[in-house]
Amino acid sequence: MGIWKMSVTMRIRPELRAELVEFAAGEQRSLGNLGAILLEWGYAQLKAAGSTERLLRRGNHSKGAAQQRDTAWIVKRG
Repeated sequence: MGIWKMSVTMRIRPELRAELVEFAAGEQRSLGNLGAILLEWGYAQLKAAGSTERLLRRGNHSKGAAQQRDTAWIVKRG
C-alpha cells in the first residue's frame, strides 16, 4: 500500500523554527522529517497521558518560568 503523505501547516515562533531547522540539519534530516517524527512521538505521549492538560503536567510537579513561557500559547477549550 505504501506510505500516505499529508501536508500539515502550523504556526510556530520564528525562533523555534530556526532551532528545529538547525537541529534537523545536525541529524541530517529535513525539517519535514523531523516534524513527522516529533508529531508521531508527541501523539503517542498525548494518548498515554489522556489529555493535553495531563500531558503538560506530567513530570512537572511545579511550573517554572520557562515552562510557563513555552506553554503560554496553549488555550484550554471547553
